[in-house]
Amino acid sequence: MPSEFAPPRRRFRRWRPLSSPLTRRILAVNLVAPILLVAGLFYMDRYKQGLILGELAGLTTQAEMVAGAVGEGAVSEQALGFLELNPDLAQQMVRRLAEPAKVRIRLFDAVGGLAADSRQLLSVKGNILIEELPPPAGPGWRAHLGQWWEAVTTWMPKDPTLSPHREHADDRAEHWPEAMAALAGRKSTAVRSRAGGLVLSVAVPVQRYKQVVGALVVQADGRNVAKSLFQVRVNILQIFVAALTLTVALSFYMAGTIARPIRRLALAAEQVRHGHGRRHRIPDFPARRDEIGELSRALKEMTEALWNRMDAIERFAADVAHEIKNPLTSVRSAVETAARLTDPEKQRKLLAIVQDDVERLNRLITDISDASRIDAELSRAENEPVAVAAMLETLCDIYRSTGEDEGGLDYRVRVPANDPLVVVGIEGRLVQVLRNLIGNAASFSPPGGVISLSAWREGASVRIQVEDDGPGIPDNKLEAIFDRFYSERPSSEKFGTHSGLGLSISKQIVQAHGGRIWAENRPQGGARFVVVLPLARDA
Repeated sequence: MPSEFAPPRRRFRRWRPLSSPLTRRILAVNLVAPILLVAGLFYMDRYKQGLILGELAGLTTQAEMVAGAVGEGAVSEQALGFLELNPDLAQQMVRRLAEPAKVRIRLFDAVGGLAADSRQLLSVKGNILIEELPPPAGPGWRAHLGQWWEAVTTWMPKDPTLSPHREHADDRAEHWPEAMAALAGRKSTAVRSRAGGLVLSVAVPVQRYKQVVGALVVQADGRNVAKSLFQVRVNILQIFVAALTLTVALSFYMAGTIARPIRRLALAAEQVRHGHGRRHRIPDFPARRDEIGELSRALKEMTEALWNRMDAIERFAADVAHEIKNPLTSVRSAVETAARLTDPEKQRKLLAIVQDDVERLNRLITDISDASRIDAELSRAENEPVAVAAMLETLCDIYRSTGEDEGGLDYRVRVPANDPLVVVGIEGRLVQVLRNLIGNAASFSPPGGVISLSAWREGASVRIQVEDDGPGIPDNKLEAIFDRFYSERPSSEKFGTHSGLGLSISKQIVQAHGGRIWAENRPQGGARFVVVLPLARDA
């Protein structure tokens, strides 16, 4: 039955591109730039102004040519050198010249009256005004599609800054400011708006012998400008569609290479968390040399480290239970026996056994508590520079002055004269390692023996050695002595004095400092314990 404090198990659905928040976020970020770009293309004011100026320049050239022709062919000289427009001849010339250019031409005389209009036909009944109409729509959807396409390609948004274009029944030059400017001898242009487009207007003076005899106004709609803008937009939209397709495809590919592996790692981590045993494995991506590959390898190593830690905790708990059970069994047996005895002397002996076992239990519990706190303490404590040479000399002086041993041992230290041998670590724990090694060497050394402490540089590391003159270590036990609760003590030592955790704790501390520890036998006899720690970077 699951614990009421256990967090609910997450449900991981099958990975789908659009169902992934990370995929949607990548897609949105990648689409912002092209969408803003194509949105801004519909407001190409500068390009539009360039097209309008080009159209006006072309209309100006046409207007000058028509004005020159009218000035030469439709102006007659009257008495006293007075020049006058011939309306009939001017109407024919204007009509013929406007038709191929697809423009509307108005000709005003010197007093502002309408002398000719390209949309008027002369007939016996008077002038007839012509208005061009769109071609009739044929039957079927193709005709309607053609009309719609024509409307789309010639549409331009209305510009509120332009004045509207208006037709007048009684057309005069006063209705067109550019025509008044032409009558004053100046070229002039104007741009006006009307439903669905623009009207471009150019006015030039009609002259004969440099005398202004009229004003010629050429007008054209903005169809060419609109079509040019539309064509540019179509081309850009085509590029945008291709870029959009490529962006979406690359976004899905990028999301797949990021979101899918992360989802697999999350699912595997969830299965490891809620699963039983070690059946669930973290996916490995050996071919990936990016952050995803590093993440998978880190998660895999972390999972293996957690399993190893759990195994170590289980073994440690089993070893603790075994070691505590022995003195408890001895205490229980002594207490039960003492309850049945009536001899006071035998009872005192049993009570002495109980006292020794209780002390042994106390020592075991103290050492076990210390061993269990080491990892947490080493992970929280701040590392500091530690001078190994000074530490060895201090420890040697303490042992000499306090006489902690009873065998008259000689403590010797050998370190470089001008090199402090600085490492980075926790000084108190490193001192604990050396005290454990020195204490172990003292317990095996004969009376009057020598315990040598030495340290020196070895590449980028500091090598520390503790040597004694004892019997040495059996070759098949050089690795086993670092196991928890390993006990192989001298025969003269009282049973239970040591818990068997000293060397195991020392190894744990040294490895937490990134170093190594091992034991070996000296050729001349005795044991040697070697500790190798990395030098500080600035040492």
